[in-house]
Amino acid sequence: MTGIANLPEPPYTAVIFSNLRTAGDNGYGVMADRMVTLAQEQPGFLGYESTRDEDGFGITVSYWADEDAARAWKQVHEHAIAQQRGRDVWYADYQVRVATVGRAYGPDHG
Repeated sequence: MTGIANLPEPPYTAVIFSNLRTAGDNGYGVMADRMVTLAQEQPGFLGYESTRDEDGFGITVSYWADEDAARAWKQVHEHAIAQQRGRDVWYADYQVRVATVGRAYGPDHG
């Protein structure tokens, strides 16, 4: 999926993952694809948006029905393995921020 996620009316939870990649793929691409597939299978998953620039800075926002669903995703075993690999190999730096979206709008929505 690329582009802007098609989401329901708020409220919902956004997990904002800002990161700076290390050099080389080191299995990142395969794991990133697997994490998208796995997240889509989780209860409460609503969608995601992701982008990365040529310098390795990226932001991925995953959207969840509520904070419990987002917290459950963090605990999925295969996701926990990917998180550890990220800390050890793929990311020079990162921040995770969790927010409740109370209002959303754009050209087609109020």
